[in-house]
Amino acid sequence: MTDAPSRDIRYREASSGDVPAMERSRAADQDAGPADDRMAAYLEGRHHPQQALGPRTAFIALMGEEVVGYIAGHATTRYGCAGEVQYLYVSPHVRRRRIAATLLRLLAEWFGERAIRRVCVNANVESAGAVPFYVACGADPLNRFWYVWDDIGSLPIEKYRTSPAE
Repeated sequence: MTDAPSRDIRYREASSGDVPAMERSRAADQDAGPADDRMAAYLEGRHHPQQALGPRTAFIALMGEEVVGYIAGHATTRYGCAGEVQYLYVSPHVRRRRIAATLLRLLAEWFGERAIRRVCVNANVESAGAVPFYVACGADPLNRFWYVWDDIGSLPIEKYRTSPAE
């Protein structure tokens, strides 16, 4: 696998109707464990993570009709932030193709449209790639588990820009 962007991946905003496919993408990854069983409720505004505010969204990465990655985020007041990345997952067979970076950029744009700049994420420190990915994307550590972008709009991943319709 290369670090080149994938032309065979499409991106779009997700809804709770996409959750079964999101869960299937993660179920095939024994190392990741099951998807959060509250995802549909989260996207429908019926599950509220600690200090979460109403506005929230998710994006999915598709290879054909298969969900191969997803990200979700919401407005928050946690750690003095205005936004939080709730979920980020990419299937192992398509990693290192800048899918996570593109999903993060799409979420960053959503935050930017709402004037949300300071954004936090609870990094899975047991994942070999999570912390290095967030740091490479400009996040600074708050503590062992939490990372923050003071301005998510200034992500250093512009070079990965691809059209969400591709």
